[in-house]
Amino acid sequence: MQIYPTIDISYSSSEPLTTPVFLNLPSYGFRLRFDGPDQRLRLIEVLEFTKTQLRYNDKDLFKLPEANPIPNADTGPTFRQIYNKMGLTNLEEYIPPVTGSGSDQGMLVWSYPGVAFTFPVQHANWSPKVDFVSLLSYTAPALALSMAIFDGRSWEEARSDLMTRACTYPRSLALSSRGRESRPDEVDLLRVGAHGKIELERRASPPFQIVLGKTTPQDLVAELGPPDAIYRKYDRRLSIHKTPPRDRKTGRTFSRSPPTNVDRFVDTDESSTHTTTDDSDVEDQDMAKENTSSNLSPECFYNYFDHGFDVFVSYPTDRSPTLPAVESEEYECESNTKKLVATKLLLHGNVPGSYPFNRYRRSRWVINIQTAENDIDLDSEAPFATISESLSRLWPDDINKRAMVLNRDFWRDSPGSSCELLGSWEESTYTQKKGTGSNAKHGPGAGNTKLYGFPGLLFEVLKNDAVSCLTVY
Repeated sequence: MQIYPTIDISYSSSEPLTTPVFLNLPSYGFRLRFDGPDQRLRLIEVLEFTKTQLRYNDKDLFKLPEANPIPNADTGPTFRQIYNKMGLTNLEEYIPPVTGSGSDQGMLVWSYPGVAFTFPVQHANWSPKVDFVSLLSYTAPALALSMAIFDGRSWEEARSDLMTRACTYPRSLALSSRGRESRPDEVDLLRVGAHGKIELERRASPPFQIVLGKTTPQDLVAELGPPDAIYRKYDRRLSIHKTPPRDRKTGRTFSRSPPTNVDRFVDTDESSTHTTTDDSDVEDQDMAKENTSSNLSPECFYNYFDHGFDVFVSYPTDRSPTLPAVESEEYECESNTKKLVATKLLLHGNVPGSYPFNRYRRSRWVINIQTAENDIDLDSEAPFATISESLSRLWPDDINKRAMVLNRDFWRDSPGSSCELLGSWEESTYTQKKGTGSNAKHGPGAGNTKLYGFPGLLFEVLKNDAVSCLTVY
């Protein structure tokens, strides 16, 4: 059964993270509008009243016609029906016709708190002194053209900051309907700092800090709740590249379980983008089932889809170079290989048009760079060119400016798994989303993405320069 048989997503393919995203449901006659940076629902627009039953205070606002309506016929609630059901309001606004359009009709927006209706009005009849209640009630029946549902006192007041206003409620409906004790608090922002520290700012709870090489799985579960999924990748082809950890004091290499069992399980860079579409992966999974649970590697990904990120839990490894900080703060990574810790964090951008779109909630992050001169914050909405320019100043000699290309057209997978890495940028075909009005230059759909590495940071970048995923390690 298809609940929503037709869904159209419209977005700006050149600026998908800073402009609104439209979700059109033509079969139901309404459209949803989301802001770009936070991807929160900001506006519901009812464009065809005959396709969805509307109720107000448990009463039908407008009765649907019994038979199929005539296509393109003017059908909707009258002004009198709305007035009788919802009462009087003084929140009205007249919008004149656009100059040069040739139209003789303006629009009267009749607003209530959180709801507004639009009615056509002859521009010649408009005057600040006209009683529009009498005009619309007792002349020819005025049918509403559309209805808007929003957060605000009136449509005139709400639309000025509709896409930027701070939201009152959490993203998750479960958090809105239940007590705080039943689910972990939402993560609003992740601050990536020096020394492998990532601070998670939450809606109501105090901030929580993940320290790579120190934070344990128990810490993650206590603060974030159990993961939505746990992922282990069985891939014997990459085990040759696996490097065991070394003791930072003695330099000795720690031994592990026999490589025939444990080292077949190596980490990938993200789990939910993995699909078993090639025969080799299916074969690997079949071979993995032959191993007993005692031989499985405990290293795995904790997938937090609702929070928008993955945490790779593994044995400690040598820490990568860190972001600069004004105050030096060193710590020793755990050297006990029997103790699992968080060693990698993947922050998913949920960019419209990208391959993993709609698998994770969008994760918003800020990279904090502290220097003796000033502090710089690079956020998740910034184009990668801006981010790269700032980071390249920190490591002018050590960074390889050439990008590695990840081809998702064939492998549909993550950078560390069964993917094809190309030596140079190659164009790939993609399918343009309906209603985007984009061209091939900015098309961010399925295809190649670029990987850029900086010390401790790995960026997956789309063709439109938007960051699809940030890996902190």
